[in-house]
Amino acid sequence: GVEKDEKKYLYHSEEAAIGGHADARYNLGRAEYHNGKVERAIKHWVIGANLGEDSSLEAIKRFFKGGLASKEVYAAALRA
Repeated sequence: GVEKDEKKYLYHSEEAAIGGHADARYNLGRAEYHNGKVERAIKHWVIGANLGEDSSLEAIKRFFKGGLASKEVYAAALRA
């Protein structure tokens, strides 16, 4: 099989996100969350939601309902 290189994946995801790829923002948010960086994950998802990425908005919604994202963050994502 193909060996996964996490650092390379994150590097290319960051490059894509900087280039405006909304899906990359969602994926970076997931990676940050899985690495225990909830605030960074939420920031990526807010940007993704602002770019029209529905999965990012859904992630923020789940975090809001679970008490991990503020009402202000969720409201900002909804206005996107």
